[in-house]
Amino acid sequence: MADKKKRMQELVELLNRARRAYEQEDTEIMSNFEYDKLYDELLGLEQELGTTLASSPTINVGYEVLSELPKERHERPMLSLDKTKEVARLKEFIGSQKAVISWKLDGLTIVLTYQEGTLVKAVTRGNGEVGEVITNNARVFKNLPLHIPYKGELILRGEAVIGYRDFEKINAEIEDVDAKYKNPRNLCSGSVRQLNNEITAKRNVRFFAFTLVRAEGIDFKNSRYEQLGWLEEQGFEVVEHHRVTADTIETEVEWFAEKIVENDFPSDGLVLIYDDIAYGQSLGTTSKFPRDSFAFKWADEIKDTTLLEIEWSPSRTGLINPVAIFEPVELEGTTVSRASVHNISIMEELELGVGDKIQVYKANMIIPQIAENLTRSGVKDIPCACPVCGGATKISMENDTKTLYCTNPECQAKQIKSFALFVSRDALNIEGLSEATLEKFIVRGFIKDFSDIFHLERYEEEIKTMEGFGEKSYVNLLNSVENARKTTLPKLVYSLGIANIGLANAKVICKALDYDPKRLFEATVEELNEISGVGGVIAKAFVDYFAEERHRDVFEKLLKEVDIPEEEVQKEAQIFENMNFVITGSVEHFANRNEVKEVIEARGGKVTGSVTSKTNYLINNDVQSTSSKNKKARDLGIPIISEEDFLKMLEN
Repeated sequence: MADKKKRMQELVELLNRARRAYEQEDTEIMSNFEYDKLYDELLGLEQELGTTLASSPTINVGYEVLSELPKERHERPMLSLDKTKEVARLKEFIGSQKAVISWKLDGLTIVLTYQEGTLVKAVTRGNGEVGEVITNNARVFKNLPLHIPYKGELILRGEAVIGYRDFEKINAEIEDVDAKYKNPRNLCSGSVRQLNNEITAKRNVRFFAFTLVRAEGIDFKNSRYEQLGWLEEQGFEVVEHHRVTADTIETEVEWFAEKIVENDFPSDGLVLIYDDIAYGQSLGTTSKFPRDSFAFKWADEIKDTTLLEIEWSPSRTGLINPVAIFEPVELEGTTVSRASVHNISIMEELELGVGDKIQVYKANMIIPQIAENLTRSGVKDIPCACPVCGGATKISMENDTKTLYCTNPECQAKQIKSFALFVSRDALNIEGLSEATLEKFIVRGFIKDFSDIFHLERYEEEIKTMEGFGEKSYVNLLNSVENARKTTLPKLVYSLGIANIGLANAKVICKALDYDPKRLFEATVEELNEISGVGGVIAKAFVDYFAEERHRDVFEKLLKEVDIPEEEVQKEAQIFENMNFVITGSVEHFANRNEVKEVIEARGGKVTGSVTSKTNYLINNDVQSTSSKNKKARDLGIPIISEEDFLKMLEN
């Protein structure tokens, strides 16, 4: 009994750590397969012992959200779903009822609110009780209607997702993050929760509605299926769904199983919900699950194979990722021979050693992963030297996860990735310098820092005789380098590869610092924190980077090589010079009131907190409001203008 209680405590701690890493930190310390197995073990122990710990993941929906986005409590809790891998259980659940079956999309759940036919609020699921307000980001989702025909209050839920094709394309292009995103869900979560929605807009996030919460005055014939059809009529893309009965459920599950192979959007199973709304609602909920719906997870096709080697793959950040290479097996119709293990913690959890008999599967029927290690010979031969540069490696603990790093700052892998970013399209845009070419140049000593790229003519004869090069390709390369000399300060800053600083962030920071290179060195965390869209993490990364003398030296050398046109530093026309504004109420066309303030101040105006005789305009979208500020403005004869009026002033 004591051993079982101890094991139960161990499982609660381990599962909570894994859940926290996945939901808050977008990292994985165990596979979904392993998590489900341990979760089921915990559930079995709780039932056997009749005991449930207060912190058990079987009764807690989620964790507190961590970000700088505003928080909001949901009107009603968003519970998770009870789940099964048995079709027979689904048949039992349906009974004599009709149900709706659909994809269980693997993205980020969002609650949308529309009023008067316009999107007014978007909130993430968060921990089920409290979510993050991401309205500004939802407005740039690729397929989300901002205006709909229905004019009453509409509340609905759906999933924000990024497709596999976009994931692969975007992941390949993101050079300003410490490591590539491991799956579409992580990328989607990071994209939806950006403080700058320009980044969200570029990520091709799509929204699929799956539940209507409220829409008064519409007769849905007591049917979930009819609700989804009505949402389609309103302009929403709705999750693919079918009506089912106990007699047709097996056929439907088979249909979805065949379809998922060609499905571009990540799905980790299916959802079944009673079509009869009143009947489903009459069943109520448990402390964690609604009783009107059920989740189905695929019974994974698992194959036995032999682990041949662990391939260690270095990255630009110095992180060295383990990849399992095994004897090829056929899974879900394709042959696979490798699977990412992600980190040393997962290797240790599996006690993974070369020669072990392992079981592999495809997570969500797409991504190869290790399900189990049957031999468990133990982790050994973690490299002490980087496989690329031979520099010393170290094992680091971050977010309770063991990872392997190369300690050599001059590691070729790090250099190649950082130089690839420097010459990429959004940075200096130098054609002819692929990673393969950069690697050759670096190995030969042609390039030691960024400024060396502008002096490749020193190695003309050597370059012309290299494989793949000749007179023409050499000339083309030098022309491209010369063209790159004319650039902008934001592109130059972005090209440095500062952690978390993408091109959009670089533009915002440079603009706030008046495009003055000297001010980049002098900027403080507090100063950058005041810039809209720049949070503490980005501000600290920026300041820490330029605090290092070697970084400042590199940047100063680059400034001597490039030409930044004067037009870049032109100021906005000072149309609001000597004018005072007060802003109140919510805004629709801007992220927040602070963003409106920046626009006014950039044009010479001033924003104050209270209405006085010196105020020129009060901006309030509710012009007819009887608020104290509106009343005082009317008493003083000060014009009250809406956002639309303000935008027209900007056009003049």
